[in-house]
Amino acid sequence: MTRAFDTMTGEDEEGTSTVAVAVAGDTHQLQIPISRVKKIMKLDQDINKINSEALHLIASSTELFLELLAEKSAQVALEKKRKTIKLEHLRVAVKRHQPTSDFLLDSLPMPSQPSDRSPKVQSRPRSSTDKPLPSGTRRIEAFFQKCT
Repeated sequence: MTRAFDTMTGEDEEGTSTVAVAVAGDTHQLQIPISRVKKIMKLDQDINKINSEALHLIASSTELFLELLAEKSAQVALEKKRKTIKLEHLRVAVKRHQPTSDFLLDSLPMPSQPSDRSPKVQSRPRSSTDKPLPSGTRRIEAFFQKCT
């Protein structure tokens, strides 16, 4: 069985492109900026061109994945009677979901250990460059920083 995809593109008030994907009659408005998804996909040197349908599927899949992570993390926070989702809640949610745990758990930072010091005393923020990178790789944080 194949599904028909219809896409409609436009711009919102801020000038970012918006995409509505219609799958078998249901319309889903993407919240992720499609241009950012395309830039991230093009970071892979093996990718030269990106089909618009593939781009929309990747963006839609990413949104669904992030919704799953948010829902599972919120459930963990509620179980622990917390109103704010913290890194530890996200780590527990990822551990409980085996397919996600297989690829994502190693990428999540370790939760900070409570210290004996006063909460007013702050140690220097841990830089992402403290850990050496394997050769031929780069950190993705640089991509998300605003250009000045």
